[in-house]
Amino acid sequence: MDRLPIPSLKKVTPRLGLARALSLPRIATLLAAMMVLFVERTEAGETQAVPQGLTCLAESYPDLIERAEGNTLIFRDGTTMTYDDGRFRTHDQKLTDPDLEDQMSQHYPLSSDYLPLAEDFEPGRIRYEPLFREMYGATKTEVQENLESVTWVDGTTIQVTNVNDVAQNLRSVVRDLKLLLGNHPEYEQYLTNIGGTFNWRVIAGTDRLSMHSFAICLDVNVKNGGDYWRWNGGPEPYKNRLPYEIVEIFEKHGFIWGGKWYHYDTMHFEYRPELLHEDCAR
Repeated sequence: MDRLPIPSLKKVTPRLGLARALSLPRIATLLAAMMVLFVERTEAGETQAVPQGLTCLAESYPDLIERAEGNTLIFRDGTTMTYDDGRFRTHDQKLTDPDLEDQMSQHYPLSSDYLPLAEDFEPGRIRYEPLFREMYGATKTEVQENLESVTWVDGTTIQVTNVNDVAQNLRSVVRDLKLLLGNHPEYEQYLTNIGGTFNWRVIAGTDRLSMHSFAICLDVNVKNGGDYWRWNGGPEPYKNRLPYEIVEIFEKHGFIWGGKWYHYDTMHFEYRPELLHEDCAR
């Protein structure tokens, strides 16, 4: 019968020395240090894991928003807003009671090849109202304090807010539209006698404030360029008469178009640069 080899003392001694070196108090200290390091790295990782939609919001309104941190939008006046409250919502619930994450949940299509539109696909139609009240004014009077006159394409004077450079960006739209009219004078019919800008009111058929209340919207000519799903008896079939060259100019300067919504509103343009951010549009 073969005997099992007996390890020599020379091989065992170093192991015994290591065991003595790692006494229980030292092992406990080492484990505690490793745990602290692990927690610090985990917390740092969580701090850096800012949702992309939250980043797009923060970067699109730098005058008013200081930063995005974790799950929170932090304004320069100290106001904070939770991005994702963790609640599941149907599309209708997102329209009536969204959080910021719901507002950013659909990616606005920049391409002219945006049709067909999937049911309830309407980036920008979901709006977290406290955000707009914080930025533009919580009451009609507060919004009016920041109104600024802009000369429209046809020479008429309209009013929009000067917050977030909305008025200045609309002037850039006017400049480019005039250049477009030089090549396409037939487009003038869509850009005269426009539907309006500032109007503190609710959206038809709802109790939600219209974005016109915050003076960040413009409706082009209703008669010639205004197709609205409610007026046409429903969202299908889709209808639009507005030339896409006009849409591109508005989008270039931060305004989204209601014609890219399943529940379409083709006369409607709205200043929403967060949805046109290169990391949040498609």
